Amino acid sequence: MTYDVLGAGALDYVPCRYGRSKLLFRGPERRLDAPYVAFLGGTATYGKFIKNPFPALVESGLGVNCINFGIANAGVDVLLNDGFLCDACCRADATVVQIIGAQNLSNRFYTVHPRRNDRFVTASNLLTSIYPEVDFAEFHFNKHMLSRLYNVSQERFVAVRNEVQTAWLARMKLLLKKVTGKVVLVWFADHGPLPEEKQCIDPATARSPLFITREMIDDLVSHAAAYAEVVVTPEAMAAGTEGMVFSQMEAMAAAEMLGPRAHAELSQKLGPILQDLV
Repeated sequence: MTYDVLGAGALDYVPCRYGRSKLLFRGPERRLDAPYVAFLGGTATYGKFIKNPFPALVESGLGVNCINFGIANAGVDVLLNDGFLCDACCRADATVVQIIGAQNLSNRFYTVHPRRNDRFVTASNLLTSIYPEVDFAEFHFNKHMLSRLYNVSQERFVAVRNEVQTAWLARMKLLLKKVTGKVVLVWFADHGPLPEEKQCIDPATARSPLFITREMIDDLVSHAAAYAEVVVTPEAMAAGTEGMVFSQMEAMAAAEMLGPRAHAELSQKLGPILQDLV
């Protein structure tokens, strides 16, 4: 493992705002009055610890401004509910949408923070009735809460997983409907989408994107102009954090991220797809 010891703010993401959005995006700020490709997604799109994440790499080869609207730890809610984002994507020549996990969205069982979607806010009466022995006041993050529910009762947890999967799929379809231009869906992970029968595992140890099945992807791809499924090669995984920038305090978090070689593989897959669309 390699890292640059530069203190708490090891990598300068040049944060910026666009339009009326309350969200901070990764900079440097790009022009919205010239042709561009928009990139929506979570931590991988944002490029946490990555000097040149895949939107920047795609821009180099495509020759068109690529605007990074990725948000660290985002769920579908923040992408769908920010009015500026939907408007900006509708004006783009194309929009690349990273497939992100289903755990970070509000649903019938629990509510998440409207902008920091990984933060657990409250459990519904329905969920507390299903898990009366659980003290939900102790949770701050969705994944921690879901892992506890799984370990208390795997049988009862099936209903929770089904709910977040259903909510995710409905909201993703709504997002793709609101983005009226050409959309490229992207699967970016160290594994391909798993079938539903292999989803019943502890959320604390499950691989990202959490709860997303092959069946859900198959249902979604017909709503997009293109689909890119990028399973990172063993060589890229073996490179680990090589080339990443993070402080010693951030080493554990960085080790869980896909590194620069993985981002390069994704950009190589996306480049030809976007060339045909823009």
